[in-house]
Amino acid sequence: MSNNRVTRRQFLTYTITGVGGFMAAGMLMPMVRFAVDPLLQTKEEGDFILTGQKIADLTDQPVKVDFSFEQVDAWYKSEVTDAAWVYKEGDTVVALSPVCKHLGCTVNWAGDPEQPTRFFCACHAGRYEKNGVNVPGTPPTAALDQYEVSEKDGFLMLGKKIANVFA
Repeated sequence: MSNNRVTRRQFLTYTITGVGGFMAAGMLMPMVRFAVDPLLQTKEEGDFILTGQKIADLTDQPVKVDFSFEQVDAWYKSEVTDAAWVYKEGDTVVALSPVCKHLGCTVNWAGDPEQPTRFFCACHAGRYEKNGVNVPGTPPTAALDQYEVSEKDGFLMLGKKIANVFA
């Protein structure tokens, strides 16, 4: 036998400390995983979304194209519906966001009868040129965002929003 004997009090202290440590780890691990797991998920940013709009049907007049996609927020998935104003400028397809840069209202093409060749925001009488650049002297302080554009089998595909290249 060794000279360093463990007393009953020391044995109980070691046992309770060990069991308490395992219980604490068991409670903390789910919380740590909850906080870290979304950071480790791979992101699919930049994917293009196929719309029902044929590129051959586009003209120089903007048309509203509605599209939907699945949005993932951590563990919650939802179907999101969005829109874009799309037209052809020569051979180039231009897709503009319909969200006004003033207060986030929706802009409409030819929404103001007095100015049928501009986008109009009815909330505060904001106006944008056809290319999405804001008209000076109206409430919007920046141009409408654009969508990245691609084509697949003759149909329009929209990507992520980018800053307006005409501004």
